[in-house]
Amino acid sequence: MVEVRTEAGRVRGILESGVAVFRGIPYAAAPLGALRFAAPVAARPRDGDALAFGPRPPQPGVSASDGNWLTLNVWSPDPGPDAGLPVLVWIHGGAYVIGSSDLPEYDGTRLARDGVVLVTLNYRVGFEGFAEIAGAPANRGLLDQVAALEWVRDNVRAFGGDPAQVTVFGQSAGGGSVACLLAMPRAAGLFRRAVAQSVPGTVFAPELARDVAGTFAAELGLRASVADLSDVDPDLLVAATEEVTAKAGAHVARWGRAAHRSVLIAPVVDGDVLPTTPWAAVHDVPLLAGHTRDEHRLFSAFGEVTAEQVAAAVEVFAPSPYPPAGPTDLYEWILGDWLFRMPSLRLAERATTAHFYELTWEGTLGACHGLDVPLVFGTLTRGAPAGLIADPEAAEAVSAQMRAAWISFATTGDPGWPSFADGSTRLFDVEPAVVPYPEVESRRIWAGHDFPALELS
Repeated sequence: MVEVRTEAGRVRGILESGVAVFRGIPYAAAPLGALRFAAPVAARPRDGDALAFGPRPPQPGVSASDGNWLTLNVWSPDPGPDAGLPVLVWIHGGAYVIGSSDLPEYDGTRLARDGVVLVTLNYRVGFEGFAEIAGAPANRGLLDQVAALEWVRDNVRAFGGDPAQVTVFGQSAGGGSVACLLAMPRAAGLFRRAVAQSVPGTVFAPELARDVAGTFAAELGLRASVADLSDVDPDLLVAATEEVTAKAGAHVARWGRAAHRSVLIAPVVDGDVLPTTPWAAVHDVPLLAGHTRDEHRLFSAFGEVTAEQVAAAVEVFAPSPYPPAGPTDLYEWILGDWLFRMPSLRLAERATTAHFYELTWEGTLGACHGLDVPLVFGTLTRGAPAGLIADPEAAEAVSAQMRAAWISFATTGDPGWPSFADGSTRLFDVEPAVVPYPEVESRRIWAGHDFPALELS
């Protein structure tokens, strides 16, 4: 056993592969009972074991637990108050509706061995975390992330971390969360640097968010209010969300692009918690951002792309005409740009200081969305994303490059290539390179598009 003394009490973990691991530490009180749909409240100090991951927040495929969904985990190569190591805080993805920190692909052992304290966390997803509910604060999932970062600020020194050297990083909805944190006054000062991987461009205007949440609640014959929902079984709200999402096409006339893509949960630009879109925010936090080359391949590889889908992509999502391409290539190109590539690019373009990358190394589905996760964590044979890697031995070289870059950025602010001020982009591949930003045509097509909050039609 390994014990550390924190501001929140003594915590006992275990040594695994030379790394001290602490799992399931509460960073806020359980959001149940009177705290249901409330902003997170600090957990009471306690002494105890931290040997098992905390329960997953309510989501499809997971039966809701009465335990505390708001926990975090720490991996440290040197758990002592004088180590002064840089800290990486991971925010998982999952379209803001699924995901948890206990997934094997997020094991922090290899990153910690390379000289950082690695923190992963759970936050409320889906209806519990992001639905617009009368009487409740907006963006509760983002507020959970802020509470976790406050816990890190107050306690990470005991685990060997330097609270002045915190870098927050995330992929997909986690990358979108990082982008939102950069725009949130409540998060100011809680991290020194940020890494945003494959940032989604979807945030909602309040009117759209209220209408969608009202439709979710109506599935249960209720209103989207704390008064109506505070005693409702979380599993019922998950089921209602799934039911409406499955019929999203019926709401296209009212919900527009959100319904076209069945994206019905997203952060809300409420003017308070999230005052503006991430692409309109002004901040001076050094940023490392990027995307994969074939972002949309993951979503289109397991079915035939129809002519109707291609036509809808051209009409609904493309801001201006694309050059001629085959149907599947055009579909993937447009939606990959809209969903991830161009929002990631725009975030870097608007940052005061930024470095940019593109992952071009190919797995089983090319350089698809999610391939960067096992590469960054070094979990090349663990978890669902490992299925994207056909040859773990070949992937090891790319993984080593990415881990070294992320840790160098967290330590010094320099990932190892020039800033994006002149368009320099690091290509991660077996043979790495630094080139001008390669997606020239996409950048031209999307010039001037600032990814405003999606509105109610």
